[in-house]
Order: sequence, then C-alpha cells, then structure tokens
Amino acid sequence: MYRQLQSLVPAPGQSADWPALLEAYPALRALAATPQDAVYHAEGNVEIHTRMVLDALCGGADYAAASAEERFVLFHAAVLHDVAKPDTTVIDPESGKIGQPGHSRRGSIDARIALWRAGVPFESREAICRIIAVHQVPFHALGANRAGHSAEFILRRLSWEVDLHLLTAVAEADMRGRVCAVQANCLADIELFRELAREEGCYRQPRAFADDHTRLAYFRGANVHPDYALHREPGAEVIVMCGLPASGKNTWVAEHCAGLPVVSFDDAREELGLAHGKNEGAVAHHAIDRARELLRAHRPFVFNATHLSGQMRKKTLDLIHNYAGRARVVYLEAPPEVLFERNLRRDTSLTNQAIERMLFRWEVPTPVEAEAVEYGPLVNQGRIPRGPLAQA
Repeated sequence: MYRQLQSLVPAPGQSADWPALLEAYPALRALAATPQDAVYHAEGNVEIHTRMVLDALCGGADYAAASAEERFVLFHAAVLHDVAKPDTTVIDPESGKIGQPGHSRRGSIDARIALWRAGVPFESREAICRIIAVHQVPFHALGANRAGHSAEFILRRLSWEVDLHLLTAVAEADMRGRVCAVQANCLADIELFRELAREEGCYRQPRAFADDHTRLAYFRGANVHPDYALHREPGAEVIVMCGLPASGKNTWVAEHCAGLPVVSFDDAREELGLAHGKNEGAVAHHAIDRARELLRAHRPFVFNATHLSGQMRKKTLDLIHNYAGRARVVYLEAPPEVLFERNLRRDTSLTNQAIERMLFRWEVPTPVEAEAVEYGPLVNQGRIPRGPLAQA
C-alpha cells in the first residue's frame, strides 16, 4: 500500500489522480457531500476545496524544489488536511452557519490510522500528521495571540514539532485553493510567518535552546530566554513509556531498565484484582500514589503505561515536573498485523476490538512534551527518526 501511495504523488506541475486517491483513501468520498462556510470557502464543498489545494500545491515553487520524500509528505498532507471535516461539521440551526471545530486535530489522528495501516514509514507518517494537526496556524499566528502566546513562542514551539518550511507550503496551498475575501491578507501573513521563522533560525530546523531543561521550561510557560540556561533543581529521573498496547513496552523495560522500580496501571490492576476497564479511577490512584513516593525520594523509576493521548501524557508529565523530576519519554510501536497478533497471544483481558477503539485517541508524543523524547526501535523501520522528529 505504501508503494501505491508513493505512485500517486504527481511530478511538479502535474495534476493529482483524484479517482485513484478515492480508492486509496475511502474516507475522501464523504468530502463531496460536506458543505463549508461560504465566507471562507465560496468555492463550495470540501472536495472542491481539496482538489484546488492539490493544484495549488503541485504547481507551486516549494513543491518543485522539494525532494522526493518531501513531496510525498507535502502531497499527502494536502490530500488529508481536511479529511475529518465530514465528521466534525456542525450547522447552526438558526443562522445556518457552518463550522468544523477540531477538524485539524481529529484529521491528524484519522490520517495516522490510515497511514499506519498502509505501512508508511514512521518519519514520513508523523511529518504528515503533524502538518495536518497545525495546518491553519500560519494563517493567524501573527494576529491575535493564541492563548496569550506571542508569535515567536508559537514559531519556536512548532519548529520542534514540524518542518516549518513544509508546513507553510501546505498552508499557502490551503489558502490559494479557495475563494474568500481575506485570501490576500492571509497569504501575506503566511509570508511574514516564513520571514519570522528565518529570523529565528528555525525555518528548516528546530529553534536552538541553551539546553533541554531550558527548552522544556520555556515551552511550559516559564519566563526564560531560549539562549540562557536555566538552573535545574534536583529530582528523579523518570522513563515514561508510551505506545499502544502490545507495542513492546514491557519487553523494552525488561531489557533496558533492569533493577528500576516500575509504576504500571497493569500492575495496579493486578494488585487490586481488577480487569481492564473496571474501576479505572482506583487503578490510577494506586499507581499515582506509588509514583509520588518515588518522586519525593528522588528515586529513578519507570512509568509504564500506554500514555496514548497528549492529555494522558500531560497528567503524568505534570506530576513529574511538579516534583522537579526529569522525564525521558520512550515511544514504541509495531505494524498493525504484528500488534494485533501479539495481543492475541498475551495474557490480558484487553481485546483487539478494544485496541481498535483506542486508535481514535492515538497521538504520538512530540519533542516539546519532555526534556527527552525517543522513538524506537520501530518494528516497521528499525531506525530512529531524525530532524524535528528526532530524539530531543
């Protein structure tokens, strides 16, 4: 399937094969029946918009200058950038106003599932998903501050999650591939976004920081300058495991963390005599109490859980940070056929059907979440990604 997706990437100046894309991504079939707000999309439905975006992208200078791998990322990010609009469309019954709240984040998850099943290599897949998740940010990053953050903060943080050069190329195509009154202003904002990224030295690479502790403190909202190191208080060193069930976390811990205490929701369930999904509040309370004991004692340990969504990881990482601990996130995954077969062989009450439902909360950690984030060893690649997807 991955080779098929590669074959769909047009040469610069060529048009996309839309019927072939519909075969590759059945979810795209719903775009033609999905309306959009005429203020921002006077061109019509989501399919019309997406095809216009692809024409703008493939005819653009960034696409022409890109490497083959970058074109793959750019093209499939553009194909899937609005894939979640059908499922997120809300129409106000009184005004008739159309909105698709949360379609970027949901779209990144939908794309991750589809590309994982298709066998797309991790680095390319995550580059695509991260662009989808933030594809609208360059439209308004220089306008009204988002959550009180400056444009510099947004740029610096984004540069650790995504290649800003590729992000702005997709954002520009997204804006050119529509009919709206604010198009010219938004295109100007995207260009200013590019210029600020160049000034910050993070247009094609992560923004440099004095060290990892300063970088994390900055991203967590501390009033520090990226170029001056922040003093670090003593605290526990914690390995935070992350990945779908049956992705190999227990095996990795056994091989790499011998002798370290392990905090685990699965162990807590066993100690409490509970099946998976039963009284999860008691399970979490039991595990977190043990983690607090170790953090207070400044003892290194492993927190072994799926930590599948950003929200779930944040709870654990906030706990560690509150005790001046240092988190090293280790993310593991396996191809779908390996993962589901492996789960069938495990002694667990968790079914494959339950894992399928968990996929819709699946958010891969990014380097902004902890002082160190590692990806691998990845079963489907056997290598650890580099660049903005590298070990932080």
